[in-house]
Amino acid sequence: MFDRAVKFDFSANISPLGMPPAVRKAVLASVPLWEHYPDPDCTALRKAIADHEAFPVSQIVCGNGADDLIYRIAAAFSYSTALLCDPTFGEYEKALTENGCKILRFSLLESEDFRLPPAYLDRLSASVPFAVLCTPNNPTGQMPDTELLSRIIRRCEQNGTLLLLDGCFLDLTEGGGKQLYPLLRRSCILLKAFTKSHAIPGLRLGYALCGTPELAEKIQRQGQYWSVSAPAQAAGIAALKDTGYLRQAQKLIRCERAYLSHALQNMGLHVFPSDSNFLLFRHEPGLAEALLQDGILIRSCANFHGLDERYYRIAVRTHPENEYLIQSVRRAIFG
Repeated sequence: MFDRAVKFDFSANISPLGMPPAVRKAVLASVPLWEHYPDPDCTALRKAIADHEAFPVSQIVCGNGADDLIYRIAAAFSYSTALLCDPTFGEYEKALTENGCKILRFSLLESEDFRLPPAYLDRLSASVPFAVLCTPNNPTGQMPDTELLSRIIRRCEQNGTLLLLDGCFLDLTEGGGKQLYPLLRRSCILLKAFTKSHAIPGLRLGYALCGTPELAEKIQRQGQYWSVSAPAQAAGIAALKDTGYLRQAQKLIRCERAYLSHALQNMGLHVFPSDSNFLLFRHEPGLAEALLQDGILIRSCANFHGLDERYYRIAVRTHPENEYLIQSVRRAIFG
């Protein structure tokens, strides 16, 4: 929970449109179900996801947010080693190391705008049983090149490497990342979440699209039995029916991301390219503290491997909010 003095939270990279009205309505309508245990198999929700994603229902696992599924995957397979990129979301390392896994690192270079390079393929060998790619990556916002990702997936399949693709921000990218779906193989798990795409982090709802029913069953057996609450299941079903919401969010993000990037660059900040609903930029230390005095919360990236206190991440919000941010950054830098 942040300080009450915060007017705008740019640290949480969720949809700028907020919770869809249809989702709010479905959650409230689910109140009578709260006196009963939720469906542990998420039957109706998984069917709705299967229809939406054109994916076999037997290969879908739902969880209490993406984090829950990350921990269940780490526990289900208990690999001795795993390959992670730096910088990336820190929860992978935490979940894996808690299950006795040794972390191998591949450093993304600032000189290459933190894009995933072809050299990553060289690290994928038969001695690497598990690899994780955040797609698009957090905190950089970068999507891997589609051709490169296709080669990575084929290499993983050849080597028997299980590849976890964290696509929690995919639905907020241009086209929703559908170009990746034909690439998926038996050796893949694609992780998604309503948390970011539909701005419902308090409800906790994510799902995994698994390359085989066997992978799905192994993940399903891990973790708590009633992992997804009744209101969360109702919210997910309603979200999938609201097909126009994501298109509207993607359009807003595309326009506002360009506005923020140009405005920050015009003030001399180094802004890295992004395909998602957030931006990584570099400036002198202390900017986050200065903006907090103006009621704005941004994400310091000092605790990401490969970054330090000079790096910050901001979410793409609505235009009035973004204007307020830019004005505050200008005051913090130029007085």
